[in-house]
Amino acid sequence: MKTTLLRAVVPMAFLFTLISCSSSDSAEETSAAKPQLIQNYEYNSDELQLADLINEHRVSLGLNPLQLINHVSYKSEEHNEYMIARKVVNHDLFPERSENIIEVLGAVKVNENVAYNFVSSNSALNAWLNSPGHKSNIEGNFTHFGISIRQDETTGKKYYTNIFVKK
Repeated sequence: MKTTLLRAVVPMAFLFTLISCSSSDSAEETSAAKPQLIQNYEYNSDELQLADLINEHRVSLGLNPLQLINHVSYKSEEHNEYMIARKVVNHDLFPERSENIIEVLGAVKVNENVAYNFVSSNSALNAWLNSPGHKSNIEGNFTHFGISIRQDETTGKKYYTNIFVKK
């Protein structure tokens, strides 16, 4: 009886050993949980123009120009897509965007400007500069930034997200 039971249990124990978690399984889970650096982002002409306008403004005040980071522009684009899908303008999920940028890029400070329904990059920048909070971000102690401008295909209205980063 003991031999029969042992013959039944040993193969099952061997089978469980084969299908249990391995170190490669947990490595895959760990890497999936860690946010990944987005390196590719294709800027459109409006985004590049807005980046130039912001930097021209900063330089005119004696501030350092900001360097574009593709990852930050990608996170900005994600937020534009979120706003377009919901037909709202907001800072929803900013803590998650900020935490991602801090973790992936080693940022020490992250701020954000959003805008809606401006025809041009210049008009969006002028609106931000006429708002104390937005102006403070544009003129703040930052080193890098990301920009996204996306158009809602159903309404034709543009959504702007500009994230500022200090590394």
